[in-house]
Parts: sequence; structure tokens; C-alpha cells
Amino acid sequence: MKIRYRVGKALILALCSVSFASCDRLPFAGNQADSSALQSSVTDSQARAFYTARQWKDAWDKKAEKQLLEIIAGAPANGLKPDLFLKEPLPSGAAEREAALTTAALKYASALASGYADPKKIAEVYTIPRAKADVAAGLAKALEGNDLKTWFASLPPQTDEYRALSEAHLRYLKQAAQVRPLPIPDGKPIKPGKRDPRAEGVGAALNAIGYLPTSQVNRHRTSIYDRALVDGVKRLQSDFGMKADGVVGPDTLDILNLGPAGMARQIAINMERLRWLERDPPKTRIDVNTAAAFLDYWRDGDHQDRRNVVPGEPDKQTPQLQAPFKQLVANPKWRVPDSIAAKEMADKSQVWLQENNFAVENDRYVQQSGPKNSLGLVKFDMEDAQQIYLHDTPAKALFDLPERHRSHGCVRVQNALQFAAMLTNQDGVFDKFQEALTSGEEKWVRLKTEIPVRLLYHTAFLDSGRIQFRPDVYGWDDDVAMALGLVRGGTRGPLQQQDKDVGP
Repeated sequence: MKIRYRVGKALILALCSVSFASCDRLPFAGNQADSSALQSSVTDSQARAFYTARQWKDAWDKKAEKQLLEIIAGAPANGLKPDLFLKEPLPSGAAEREAALTTAALKYASALASGYADPKKIAEVYTIPRAKADVAAGLAKALEGNDLKTWFASLPPQTDEYRALSEAHLRYLKQAAQVRPLPIPDGKPIKPGKRDPRAEGVGAALNAIGYLPTSQVNRHRTSIYDRALVDGVKRLQSDFGMKADGVVGPDTLDILNLGPAGMARQIAINMERLRWLERDPPKTRIDVNTAAAFLDYWRDGDHQDRRNVVPGEPDKQTPQLQAPFKQLVANPKWRVPDSIAAKEMADKSQVWLQENNFAVENDRYVQQSGPKNSLGLVKFDMEDAQQIYLHDTPAKALFDLPERHRSHGCVRVQNALQFAAMLTNQDGVFDKFQEALTSGEEKWVRLKTEIPVRLLYHTAFLDSGRIQFRPDVYGWDDDVAMALGLVRGGTRGPLQQQDKDVGP
């Protein structure tokens, strides 16, 4: 399966519409708001609760207002546009101005603390616990202590990843404002050492997104696709999870044409996804990034393991969810869902069914335990309404592909038996698992420790000190972008299925 996504012209503008509000252009509040007028002006439910708690006394003086305007002007550091929270000019009336400031402060605080958008409203399935914060109480305390900046700074995730994304977002925004390289036209792949009139455009695009030093740009005003350009393209391909061969084919060309504005947009979207998450996630957990197709295992707060996975195809998407994993199934049988049976097995011959160890039980196709079973030799049983789970697979070669979105929605785990041995050994049930496995029959092994599994979808993330990007194979970035007031991404090209795989 090959995934192409084309870059639209609007994407080049991406976040360039972000406005950096200047508090010098806005007059400061100076008149005390009348209580009855204030009650009439406040329409936001959160703001009404805030004022009810303070008996409808006004909250903002000139100093606090100036601080808030400066704080909201800095919203791009969090991948957000200031005008999502505060429109200028501010109302001139004392009550209306007071209400506008409080509503903006609470809205921005909520966006930082738990996200601007509600993922359950923009995703078909989203069951991952969200961050929670009492921003009304926090705002009241911050105003009382005259420390708004410290409080607002404490609300977003306090992680190296979030800080790195923030720095990269601001850097790409700055680059987007300074230079807008012309789109590189389509054509035959540009290969190392060859002449191509587009080589100069490749150099300009690499420079715009930080993959070619400015000192080298003037050296590359020729049509030769030389080593310096190739090295920059290879670094770019590596950061996008592609085969780093230095060849500028259609997919690499699309990435180059994203430009700094497009990359800033992708980072902003994923900063929002990070804000949705609990600030203190379970110390022992399995996190699967379905966009990047890898798994991370944490135990007691320590990172224990990473391995490749095979998530759902773009038209059979693995949902964003959290579910407990309580037991393993050794030598699982695969009870084929009706949807797969109807669409993909109706035309299978009896010879094929027998060769692949299928039988009919209770009017349903069931693949018997064994090395040909589509679930492999172990299933990591999760409890979720979507019936999604992690499992082994006989199709081992898929784990070495750069593009691994090949399943029907469940998640196939690389070296799954090794992973199962690690989990059961740490949990003190390794002997039971080995006994169940050697029986050759379908058997369940219950864990002593319940492990939450989070299926996340992050198309920009920090890995080994570098910002990594992945294609938006499910098209979900657009949903978040629209909620954040950002431009829609480029249209995604057709999917080319390379082989048929009936497994889950």
C-alpha cells in the first residue's frame, strides 16, 4: 500500500495568519464594573461561576490586564492563534471589558490545561482520559497573587517533548514569515549526482525548513543535485520516517513543498493532542503511536521497550482509545468478524480455507490455532467496546517496511512472543504463559498487573532529541486543524493496495 498526499496552495500559508497582538495598541481598564452590568455582560458559564465565587466583584486592574494581553499574545508558543481567545479592540465599557478579559483568560487557560478542542467531538472514537484542571479557581488565585504569567506557564504539558515542539513551532513560523519558497514542480525522480532544473528549488526548500545551512544556499544555484543537497534530503526523509535514499520522488517532493508554514501547522496540531492527555499518565502502560507505527512500553515510570507495529489501513483506521490489558491468549483462534468474512472471504476456495486452517463453527469462519493463524501465537487481550487488541502475526516482513499501515484496525506487534515473555516475566506469570504456549491449544493467562494501553495518533513528536514527522495517513490532522482555526491540508491521493491480507 502506497500513500500519496498532495500539498495544496493554501497549505503554504498555514499559520502565517497568526496575529501577535500588541498590548500597546489596547487601552487599559480603569473603571470599576457595576455588579448588575457585569452580570448582564457575562454569558460564558465558566466565567459566571468565576464571578459567582467572588460575589460579582471585578477582577482586572491595569497591571493584570496588561499581563493577560501579553500572555495571550504569546499563544503561538503553544501552537495557538491569539484571536481564538481575544478579539480586538476590547470593549470600552467597564463591565463588557471585564467580562471579555475573564472569558478570554479562562478560555486560554482551559486550552492550555486540557486542549482547545474536544477530541470526542471531532473524532469518531476517542476514549483516552483527558487532562483536568479547575481553571476558574486557578485564575482567581493567580490574580490574587499577582502572578498570572507563572500560572499560565504551568498549565500546558511540562515535558521535553512539548517544549521542543513549542520551540520548533516558533522557529518554523519565523521562517515562514521570512521566506516562502516557490513550490517545486512534479517530474521524474531527482537522483543523486544528476542534473535537474529543480535542484535549485530543492536547495531553497531545504534551507527554508532548516535542512540546508544558509551559507550553502548560494552554492546551490545550479542544476546539479549534489552531495550537500542529497545529505539534506536524507535527513529530511529520516525525520519523516521514509527510506533515506536521497532520491526526490513524489513523496519527498510533497514534504519539501510543505515549507515551514506547513510544518508549523503539523506541530501545532500535535501540541493540541498532547494537551488533551493526562499530565500524569499511568506509570505502567503501553503507548502505541498509530501514525508512526511503533509501540512504547513503560513500567513503573521507566521506559522499557520500543518496537514496530502494524496499525490499521487508512480505510480501516485504528481508533484513538485507552483500554486495560489484563490477559494474554496463547495459541489464539481467530474468529473472523462478519464484515471481513463478507467482504474478503466470500470468494475464497475450499482449498484456500483448508490450507489456511479455517473451519466453520456456529456459522462463523474460525481460523484454528497454529503458525498460520492471523493472530500468530499470542494475543494481548484488551477490554474495549471497539474490540481492538494487540497481537502477533505470521506476516513478519511488514515490520521492516517504512509504511506499515496494513491491518484491519487491530495492532500487530513485532516479535510479539518476545514482548509477551517480557511482560509475563516481569509480572511473575512467565511459567504459566510458557506452559500455555507449549500446549498448542488456545489458553488464557491472566496478568497480576493490569496494563493500560493507549492508542494515540501523533504525526509530529520528539524522538532521540529530534522532531519527527509522519504523513497524516488517516486524514485526522485536518479535523484538529479546523477546530484550531488553521487551514485545511492538501488533498490525499488514492491508496494503492499492494497485497491482500485478511488478518485483523
